[in-house]
Amino acid sequence: MPEPIIIYDYNPQWPDMYETERRRICDVIGNKILAIEHIGSTAVPRLGAKPIIDIMVAVNHMSDSLKCKEPLIKLGYVYHFWPAFPERCFFCESSIGASKYHIHMTEFMSDFWKEKLTFRDYLRTHRNTAQEYCRLKKIWAERYGVDREKYEAYTEAKTDFIQSVLDRARTESE
Repeated sequence: MPEPIIIYDYNPQWPDMYETERRRICDVIGNKILAIEHIGSTAVPRLGAKPIIDIMVAVNHMSDSLKCKEPLIKLGYVYHFWPAFPERCFFCESSIGASKYHIHMTEFMSDFWKEKLTFRDYLRTHRNTAQEYCRLKKIWAERYGVDREKYEAYTEAKTDFIQSVLDRARTESE
C-alpha cells in the first residue's frame, strides 16, 4: 500500500533543500552533467505540494546516465530505469514513497526536459493557474491518494491538467 498523498502548504525551505542537494549531486557527477534544474511543484513559489524535491539533471546522451549510477548510489540513491520511458531514468532515496528527493535524468533539450521547464515556468508566471493546480491536487489527493489502483488515477488527473497548461504555454508563445 503506498503512502497517502498529502499536499502540504508551500514551504519556503524547499529552494534551499534543492540547492543543498544540487551541490551534493554536482560534487559527484558534475563533470557528467550539462545542466540541473529544480522542477515540480516545490519549485513554484507559494504552490502547495508533496514534500518531494524533484531535480532534473541533463546529460548529453542517455548512455551517460549509466556513468552517473554508481556515484549517485554512493549518495544513497536507488537507480530506476523503465523501458516504457527510455527518454529518462529516475533515482530516489530508498523507497519511492519515503524519498525526499527524486532525480529525473534526461538528455539536455529533450522533449521531457523542455516540457518540465515549460510547465514549471508557466506556473511561476501565472499565479491563478498555479492556485488552480494546487486546489485540484488537493481534491485528487483526497479522492485517489490512498488506494493503489486509484493512486494511478491521481497521476492521470495531473497529467491531463499538465497537458492543458503545456498547450496554453505553447499557444501563448506563438
